Amino acid sequence: MPDATATSSNLPGPGSSPAPGAAKRLAWLDALRGVAALCVVFDHLGYYVLQHARHLVYQWFDPGTYGVFVFFLVSGYIVPASLERKGSVRTFWVSRVFRLYPLYLTAMGGAAVLSLAGLDSLRGAAQDPETSGLGSILMLSNVLGVPNAINVIWTLSYEMAFYLLLTALFTGGVHRRSSRYALGFAVAAVALGGALPMTALSGGFLGTRLVAQIADLLIAGGIALAVTRYRIPKLVGAGLAGGTAMVLVAVNGQYIEPWEAFTILALMFTGTVAYRAEHGDLSRPRAAALAVAVFALCIAAGLWHSHAWGISAGAEVQWERRWVSSLALAGVTFAVGMACRHKKVPSFLAWLGLISYSVYLLHPLLISLYYHTPGTRGPHPFPVQVLMAAAFLAAVLACSAVTHRFIEAPMQRQGRKLAACLDRWFGPERVPEPVRHAPAEATTR
Repeated sequence: MPDATATSSNLPGPGSSPAPGAAKRLAWLDALRGVAALCVVFDHLGYYVLQHARHLVYQWFDPGTYGVFVFFLVSGYIVPASLERKGSVRTFWVSRVFRLYPLYLTAMGGAAVLSLAGLDSLRGAAQDPETSGLGSILMLSNVLGVPNAINVIWTLSYEMAFYLLLTALFTGGVHRRSSRYALGFAVAAVALGGALPMTALSGGFLGTRLVAQIADLLIAGGIALAVTRYRIPKLVGAGLAGGTAMVLVAVNGQYIEPWEAFTILALMFTGTVAYRAEHGDLSRPRAAALAVAVFALCIAAGLWHSHAWGISAGAEVQWERRWVSSLALAGVTFAVGMACRHKKVPSFLAWLGLISYSVYLLHPLLISLYYHTPGTRGPHPFPVQVLMAAAFLAAVLACSAVTHRFIEAPMQRQGRKLAACLDRWFGPERVPEPVRHAPAEATTR
């Protein structure tokens, strides 16, 4: 998943307090994340309970794909807002690290414990832990050819690539050309997505470990230069990190084909286009027309390039239905959310969005525990399955509430304190241009 999560309501800038009304104004994003999180949980839990319901849904619609597409649209809307509001690459990356890594490392540690207890396989990551660690440390496992130790972390690879690309665009002062990037990636999904290779670097003579080492060095070194105060090192570092990420996304992805990766980036920048339109940088009719064009191109990319899989005609028709409906409904959901952004959001959905990152990362671990719990396997009457699914969801929400309160929120506060200290010690950064129209206290997952 997407940041993959952002929370619009609890992350003020360094040393500041949340602006009055900011949480309410951005609660619609939390609601979208809440809905997306529930869909992803249903998709994965449906392999073990409510299988018949999942099968019926899957004839026409893929709730997991829909959920992550909604997450990507939300990230595309709010992440650039966060970077522009801060006006500082350094502060942005401090906030990203303290927002994402504490729970990410906790979840990875939990998966390792389950693996040692014989309750989880780590999806092959334990076979070569050193290489898997090199490929996962920057959350880029899916584009570095190593196993995704937790099945859902593949989305974080594309979230991270988006952050790196944004950093390069922001540092170069060309970050406001969102419509060009959205349309460009959508066109690339159609024109190039079926021609580019997968795992071309990791699967070549260099090997997975060396590629991961080189990529980690280039990206980490690039970020280190990008957070300095000096323009030339910032430009070189940001370009190096962003360029490396784009090469990996284009030709070294696994499981996700290049046209799917370009679709993800097109959706993220479409979210950014919506942000630009809302804040007056782009006319709303033009933004709407561009969004329709992007979605049409992304749908066409899937319908065209999926034929190369060589699956049976019946399976292909079902997949095409799911691709079209999931992608289109994700766009409609985001549009409806924007249209209702000034209305009161149900408190449960806003709260669910707040803990959605925990829900997203923890539910696969709890599914492993569920699978090994006596009495959960085998046929059960439908009412019993509903009760079992409800009990599982309650457990996920309870665990997520705990990790958000005691891991996510405290570490976010520490990140804000560190960012403020760095500003005092080294002075504020020079931004490439005046920051305009960033919503007060907007933050990201």
